[in-house]
Amino acid sequence: MRIEAYTQVQQVYGAKKSAKTQNTAKNATSDKIQISSIGKDIQTAKNAVAAADDIRSELTAPIKAGIANGSYQVSGESFAEKLMKQYEEIKSL
Repeated sequence: MRIEAYTQVQQVYGAKKSAKTQNTAKNATSDKIQISSIGKDIQTAKNAVAAADDIRSELTAPIKAGIANGSYQVSGESFAEKLMKQYEEIKSL
C-alpha cells in the first residue's frame, strides 16, 4: 500500500469538498416569513389575554368581604344542584 497515494486521494476529496461549500455559500438564499392578517389578529388577542388579570376583582371582592365578616352563606341545595349540572355536562361529552 502506498501512503503517498492515500494522501493524494485525500487531497482530491478535500479540494472538492471545499469547492462545494463555496458554491453553496454563493447560491444561498435568505428565508422569508409572512404572517397572515388572521395570524396577526390571533397574536394580538393572545397578547391581550396575557395582559388581562386572571381574577375579576369586582366579582370576587364582595364574596371575600362576606367570608371575612362571616355573613357569606352557601345554600347546600344550590351547591348540589350546580354540582349535578356540571356532572351532567361532563358526562354528555
